[in-house]
Amino acid sequence: MSLSLFDLTGKRALITGSSQGIGHALARGLADAGAEIVLNGRDAAKLDKAAADLRDRGATVHTLAFDVTDAGAVRAAIDGFEEATGPIDILVNNAGVQHRAPLEDFPPEDFERLLRINVTGVFNAAQAAARHMIARGRGKIVNIASVQTALARPGIAPYTATKGAVANLTKGMATDWAKHGLQCNALAPGYFETPLNQALVDDPDFTAWLCKRTPAGRWGKVEELVGTCIFLTSEASSFVNGTTVFVDGGITASL
Repeated sequence: MSLSLFDLTGKRALITGSSQGIGHALARGLADAGAEIVLNGRDAAKLDKAAADLRDRGATVHTLAFDVTDAGAVRAAIDGFEEATGPIDILVNNAGVQHRAPLEDFPPEDFERLLRINVTGVFNAAQAAARHMIARGRGKIVNIASVQTALARPGIAPYTATKGAVANLTKGMATDWAKHGLQCNALAPGYFETPLNQALVDDPDFTAWLCKRTPAGRWGKVEELVGTCIFLTSEASSFVNGTTVFVDGGITASL
């Protein structure tokens, strides 16, 4: 009985930014839990390759190419998919970017790009999906936050601002949409080995600092995010709303 709470059979999950990295790992994990998967990205070739990987594992997979920063395109894609294929029961807002530079020299255009993708993109996809979820009286939204939702490091102040905004936007989603049967939460990864972090992974000084700073003493593996994502997208979290769950090896718990 208790294990059935985590079963996603019969559910359909859209994961933005899921052709690689954390997004693709979460898509694999949700597929293994029984969900039908909708992959999203802007590069059709990368999406096709990612879809083939999941199909090789026995998953039912669709691809939906759109740019999360284009509200009209997001709504058209999600509305069109719902009409042609069926309901999107789960949305994982994973699409995001990073840019590193000293704050006093941070290019304004890159600050705006981070806001558009990391914050506006979350709003666009959540709003488009929630309109359908509200009509059905149920739905799960998981927004990917970050350890930088709670902590800052030199050179990434705008990214930190966007991930703080994701956590508060998540609270707002829960406050507005819980009454309609939606659960809206955030998953905040610590430092994980991903293409986005490859330069840091390859930097021995940074890796040594991270291993010393993190109580677990290592980088995270993307597969270690899957269990929390399954929890937040399944019936097991039916009364969890507006919270941010940190999966970070203890880094936010320790000075």
